Amino acid sequence: MKRILIGLIVAVVFAAGGWFGFNLYAKHRAAAEIEAAFEQIRSSGGKARHGKVAFDLMSRTLTIEDIAVTPGSQPQAQVKIAGIKGTGVRRIDDIRFSADSIDITGLDVTLDQVGPTKVKASYKIPQLTMRDYAGPLHTGTAPANGSLIDLYRYVLGQYASVTATSLTAPTLTMSFDSGSGPGGNGEITYSGLTIQNLKNGKVDAMKADRAAVSVDVKQPGKPDKLTGELSNVIVNDFDATAIIAALDPKTSSDETYHRVYRQISAGPYTLKSAQGMRVDIDGFVMEDIDVQPSKFRLAELFAALPQDQSAVPTPAQSREMLEKIAGVYEGLRIGKAEISKIAIGTPQGTGRVNAIKYREDEFAIEGVDTPAPQGQFKMERFALKSFSAANLMRWAAGLSNPGQTPSPDQVLGLFRVLEGAEIKGVVSPYKTTRQLVTIDTISLNWGQLVGSIPSKANLVVKMVTPTDPTNPAQRPLIMAGVDKLAIDLDLGAAWTESSGAFALAPATIDLGNLAKAQARFALANVPRGLFTTDPVQVMGQAAQVETGAIELSLRDSGVVDLIVAQFSRMQNVSRDAGRSAIAEMIRAQGEKVTAANLDAKAAVDALAGFVETSGQTLTIKLTPLGKVPVLQLMDVLNSEPIVALAQFKIEASTGL
Repeated sequence: MKRILIGLIVAVVFAAGGWFGFNLYAKHRAAAEIEAAFEQIRSSGGKARHGKVAFDLMSRTLTIEDIAVTPGSQPQAQVKIAGIKGTGVRRIDDIRFSADSIDITGLDVTLDQVGPTKVKASYKIPQLTMRDYAGPLHTGTAPANGSLIDLYRYVLGQYASVTATSLTAPTLTMSFDSGSGPGGNGEITYSGLTIQNLKNGKVDAMKADRAAVSVDVKQPGKPDKLTGELSNVIVNDFDATAIIAALDPKTSSDETYHRVYRQISAGPYTLKSAQGMRVDIDGFVMEDIDVQPSKFRLAELFAALPQDQSAVPTPAQSREMLEKIAGVYEGLRIGKAEISKIAIGTPQGTGRVNAIKYREDEFAIEGVDTPAPQGQFKMERFALKSFSAANLMRWAAGLSNPGQTPSPDQVLGLFRVLEGAEIKGVVSPYKTTRQLVTIDTISLNWGQLVGSIPSKANLVVKMVTPTDPTNPAQRPLIMAGVDKLAIDLDLGAAWTESSGAFALAPATIDLGNLAKAQARFALANVPRGLFTTDPVQVMGQAAQVETGAIELSLRDSGVVDLIVAQFSRMQNVSRDAGRSAIAEMIRAQGEKVTAANLDAKAAVDALAGFVETSGQTLTIKLTPLGKVPVLQLMDVLNSEPIVALAQFKIEASTGL
């Protein structure tokens, strides 16, 4: 029995010695692996050091203390970590390892004067926990050329090489300082950060409960300080590999779109200015954000930034910069973006906007209610159709030439940027009066561009405006008791290249309480060369244009009575006498016309009858008797209008 007991004691001693020996070997092996990883950074031109390394074999817990890394040959980035603790650490194969959890404390990343703008930035994370982690044993070679783009690619590449079921950080603070640049300095602190299901550079969801903002703004005159708070920042379906592809020079010919985000949302958001301004936003959302590597060339944009931020860029440099920015925007596609319920408080009052939207190439502002110098301004909707930020910047770049007036072609280039605009539901104070202008709709659409000039357009206006006592032309209306004008305008024009026909139809204006007028006319043999801003070419091409049929109609809703009343006051006669006098004047003047053109008699009689009986509709139709060149007709109209009318068959009628 004694021998057995002694044997057991010896076995335990040898086993314990073997365990501690193996544990010491494992610790040494772990330390060697860590040192090899740090030596890899040093061999590529960087600096790397660490403190105590410990490994517990029983719990497979690895701890590393006091880490400091400066990758690359230039000290533009520094990484400091107070400690790393990995639990359940295992080696998957020769190049990868896993851990049940990794806890990082005191993470501090500093970017010192990176990029042409020499921005300083730092990221501080007091505590970061990763669950079910798997990643490479050794990091890739850090870029040594100091390029900001290469640094981004390196960081995103490391990010894409790891997997984890979750990452959590109680806080993350990002500080920045633009130095002498225009960006100012400040910090943003995120709270309650979580990342779910990180794998192959893709993330199911990211969330921050809160973000606190504090920025000192540099501006001419009095500096400003902005403070704010943003809640519920949520990112769904993020793919870092799409950004990596866009930053890789090897993908410069890739014209396909890669989705970066499925959805980003946040809100509510509050921003305050030290000078008294306040902005409150209920929420913000963006969906389906894609990049096209062949056009999303951030490296070219950064290369175009001026090295000296204090120097005023030349016109050529400004145009080049706008072109680069336009190219980046062209390579960015957003399916939907919306900012909802915005309130902007100023010392003059609070302005509100229900929503700012971008979707399917349409930019819209909805539900505006804001103070104006003469009262409250309201607008239901303003929209720009076929809106493109890239095209808008390219158009602006063409105009940016100080001291030189833009050419007509450059100004008309706006028609290539947009395809239409719309305003609805406007209620606005009219000048200094207490009356209101109300706009139901103003809609302008165009297309079929020939160069910079549309060959097809449509304008719709529905509005009510007060009459203006200061306008001499409107005084007769005011004297007749007309205090408002209801305007209903519908104007459409289109050119058909195959036939050379140009038609204005319909062209309708309805002054609701006065009259409704409608015009239709056509031109023939209109050449493509007429659509130009060159006046010499226009005159040369216009010689080919011929006049087509012209049809005019006027429905009386009170305008005849208004004219009769005004005439009667001026002549100091009764209204019946005034009406008869006007009709006789029309017939007397018409005799001169009918002497040269018998068809005109019908028009004269119809016009006289239109005055004699209120509430009628007058219709006049002119049909060319042969080819009538437009320029020739205009010359004759100026000198001998009766001769000009003789070139048309005239039909006229009235009816209730």
